[in-house]
Amino acid sequence: MLLALFRYPPPRPAADGQQNSGNPPHDGEILKGVPTILMVGPYRMYFHSHEPNEPPHVHVDRDNQSAKFWLDAVALARNLGFGPAELRRVHRLVAENRNFLLEKWYERFPS
Repeated sequence: MLLALFRYPPPRPAADGQQNSGNPPHDGEILKGVPTILMVGPYRMYFHSHEPNEPPHVHVDRDNQSAKFWLDAVALARNLGFGPAELRRVHRLVAENRNFLLEKWYERFPS
């Protein structure tokens, strides 16, 4: 299953015994060295520094949820944990900030 490629480390039981998404907990220090490009409410938008050969995109995290959106035409690339309603909200936020995010992408990854 392709999704398994993105679930490292494997899911661990949450403190209350329920399964979490398998993503590391987001405490503001997740992915040290990966600068936050934009915070909108609880959503952190960022780029990985080792992905310049992919089309422009942004990662969005909140707590244990994570999504990746393409920016040229805002579209979902991957979702790990966001429910449908919240995913639509995140998609809207990415679309609303698309020009700013593209500007920052090209500053970080000049052609």
